[in-house]
Amino acid sequence: MESLLEQVDTKSSDASFDPDREYDHVHEGRSSDVPTHRAPLSQKIIMSVAVVGPFLGFVFGIILLWQYGWMDWGYLALLLGGWALTGFGVTIGFHRLLTHRSFETYRWVRAIFTSLGALSVEGSPLSWCAVHRQHHGSSDRTGDPHSPHLHDHSFWGAIAGFIHSHLGWMFSGNWSKPELNRYVPDLLKDRLLVFVDKCYIGFVAASLLVPFGLGFLIDGTLFGGFLGFLWGGLVRIFLTHHVTWSINSVCHVFGRRPFESGDYSTNNFLCGLIGFGEGWHNNHHAFPTSARHGLAWWQIDLSYMVICAMRWVGLAWNVKLPHPKAVEAKRIR
Repeated sequence: MESLLEQVDTKSSDASFDPDREYDHVHEGRSSDVPTHRAPLSQKIIMSVAVVGPFLGFVFGIILLWQYGWMDWGYLALLLGGWALTGFGVTIGFHRLLTHRSFETYRWVRAIFTSLGALSVEGSPLSWCAVHRQHHGSSDRTGDPHSPHLHDHSFWGAIAGFIHSHLGWMFSGNWSKPELNRYVPDLLKDRLLVFVDKCYIGFVAASLLVPFGLGFLIDGTLFGGFLGFLWGGLVRIFLTHHVTWSINSVCHVFGRRPFESGDYSTNNFLCGLIGFGEGWHNNHHAFPTSARHGLAWWQIDLSYMVICAMRWVGLAWNVKLPHPKAVEAKRIR
């Protein structure tokens, strides 16, 4: 395995989106500065089902577990295994591979990670990447889709900003139709990715039906299928959602900022651990195209470990890492 200090240029070649763009200061914007329009009713209904459904499944699962102990190793494997697979689909596939092009791989590997990301039920691949590139283009400034810092600086403003950054932004009309031609023109050229994007609803259905089928195989009954649907479907989606959303909310409010990044992004140990390395968010915003987010030896980054394993077996190459001098130059003294 190559050294973790491999020095690779982290500049993006896509002129339409520069993930290394820096800002002289963090703009103290207000939510009222951003042009807004109402989200269509259909979007609000879809978002409500996507947010409330897994939450109710989580609550129901806790009640069943507490009262009846309806959980065994098979369903726990469905929960944790599904969380890991779809979580890596987001962190490695959607985020590091597609959005920031932190490494290169074969098209079939790219398709697998994209499909796993789609099974997380966090939005279609193209929309997810477009929104995230928009976030980096104006992080914690006017135009950021999910900054917690664009409300007033009162106590209630901070609460409202946190809720907005965690999940409220998804009900905003400004997010309903991300500008794909502006933010992801490179991804629109990938026909396989576009196909997965168009079939997103099918992946949402599979994200629930596959755990049902596996639960049926585990127990041999429809009730076993229901438990698979509950633990491997709804509860797994709930956990994946809120871990991912915590990067938008928690990691722009709570934590440390060792690097100058032009925004309020932070490193949060808990989010770094359960978010498969995504919680080293200040590191990421300081060096957006780096495949490694946990830059210190003690900063656990499971996603980067997987990428290293892929590189070792020949499934990943051109893995981008910041030069040690660049890391030191951005470090806050």
